[in-house]
Amino acid sequence: MEVIFLGSGGVMPTRKRKTVSIAVRREGEILLFDCGEGCQNGFTWGGLGVNRELKVFISHLHGDHVLGLPGLLMSLDLLGRNKELTLIGPKGIMKFVNENLYMTYHEVGYGIKVLELEGERITVLEGRDYRVIAVKVKHTVPCYAYVLEEADRPGRFLPERAIKLGVPKGPLWKELQRGICVKLSNGRIIKPFQVTEGKRRGVKIIYSGDTRPYSKLMWAALGADLLIHEATFSSRHYLKAMENGHTTALEAGEIASFADAKKLILVHISPRYEGKEGELLSEAKLSFEGEVMVAEDWLRIKV
Repeated sequence: MEVIFLGSGGVMPTRKRKTVSIAVRREGEILLFDCGEGCQNGFTWGGLGVNRELKVFISHLHGDHVLGLPGLLMSLDLLGRNKELTLIGPKGIMKFVNENLYMTYHEVGYGIKVLELEGERITVLEGRDYRVIAVKVKHTVPCYAYVLEEADRPGRFLPERAIKLGVPKGPLWKELQRGICVKLSNGRIIKPFQVTEGKRRGVKIIYSGDTRPYSKLMWAALGADLLIHEATFSSRHYLKAMENGHTTALEAGEIASFADAKKLILVHISPRYEGKEGELLSEAKLSFEGEVMVAEDWLRIKV
């Protein structure tokens, strides 16, 4: 699984950062969290493809998280997309999309399946081997964080066992390594546990959206392999963070520490810290002993 930061800034674009948009690429599928301005560039420059299975998750309807969505939808259409995509976000996301397409005289040539969120905690997607949960957080407008959880995966693949059971090398081996049962030409069913060693815990990734520190999100983030948390301000601007429903870098570190996260990435960086990101990094390290980074546009991380 690969996480790609198409945009890492907050409030407005700068020369260094576009506003926040984060793509997760897994097994040929793209999960896109928020659509800051210009995020469609990622689908050409970032090699994310045009016709891959695509699910878009919007945290809230503030402009720096959603203004890139109409451009993305139109660009995918102009580039020839013909596969339906899924769009998930707070109430009002459908109206936002429809009115933007209508006012710009653009009708896309593919389907858009929309799910509008209401409630505190919702399982919004249940895939074959993963799920995505939306958790309502504490911002100035309705806003959701997203939890991506993979199912436990088979452990180390044991080729000698596969050969002994008569499984031919090739696609069937790959299926078994992914945790999928396979059927041999003689009709025999081979299950992953027969050719693997134990189990590996599935990957867990959290994207906070915009929020003040919030207990429900902190509990949802327990055991995260990767916590992507907004850190719009340093503690020098704590009152601004309080007033505008944001988190400081120090608080983001405290949240990562509580959750026992393996890695913390600070995102939604205010333009006021352009060239001063070290202040945010140092602050987060005061409260979190694990690995911490300040996101940059086009940062890629394997999880």
